[in-house]
Amino acid sequence: MSDTIPAPFLKMNGLGNEIIVADMRGRADRVTAAAAIALNADPVTKFDQVMAVHDARTPGTAYYIEIVNSDGSRAQACGNGMRCVTQALANETGQSRFTFETVAGILFGEAEGDGQITVDMGRPRFGWDEIPLAEAFADTTGIELQIGPIDAPVLHTPSVASMGNPHATFWVKDDVWSYALDRFGPMLENHPIFPERANISIALVMSRDHIVLRTWERGAGLTRACGTAACAALVNAARTGRTSRKATVTLPGGDLVIEWRADDHVLLTGPTEHEFAGQFDPVTGSWTRATEDAA
Repeated sequence: MSDTIPAPFLKMNGLGNEIIVADMRGRADRVTAAAAIALNADPVTKFDQVMAVHDARTPGTAYYIEIVNSDGSRAQACGNGMRCVTQALANETGQSRFTFETVAGILFGEAEGDGQITVDMGRPRFGWDEIPLAEAFADTTGIELQIGPIDAPVLHTPSVASMGNPHATFWVKDDVWSYALDRFGPMLENHPIFPERANISIALVMSRDHIVLRTWERGAGLTRACGTAACAALVNAARTGRTSRKATVTLPGGDLVIEWRADDHVLLTGPTEHEFAGQFDPVTGSWTRATEDAA
């Protein structure tokens, strides 16, 4: 048992990317790895990321967001999670635009009038030491990495980038569902070339403005939608000449619109969904459903 005062939370999702928005404002404690693992073990609260909303630490920002993966590890960025946070705070405050601080830097979220949520994810980074990689590559549009036989690899030569977290995008010419990402994902996520592990995506370019994507998410596994992976896929596709700088990215959970603006910022736009509210213990992960959401 824990004597910790429970914290409110919302269970939400962004295109099936399961998110817990935890209200940690006015508190000095953090969501522990044990709490995250316990919440993820419960089929009702199973999630991809906890987005812990803390009081602002830096002048000019509204909140500090700490991100915890389902395996208890910390993440630097989560695009769909930031969209859920933006929607939750917009519903609470009546405001439409917010400035957030994360480990990855300052991000902006905006609730659009049509129910869509846009997050400015900042600038992508392509330097091998910024992603980071374990060894130097002068060109990160395609690095030496493959799965399968040397003379007939199943996946090879991914484009790599950072959207605040490391991403590898493998380009394929057939159905993204024909690849055993549940088998390849863990091996590639933990490959020695990625000292901080990496998000692994399989991308099929359908046209200049349409990409189909599946992602194995670092610290979470197979996911129905990964916002930063969609951003990385678009910028990697654009810089290799595969697409324009704005495209729809179709994920298992639905569509996101990604735009890599001329000022180098990447915008992520899509819907969110509220599932239920509750309270939880940030130390142990024990939780109860809010009375008005009880079922």
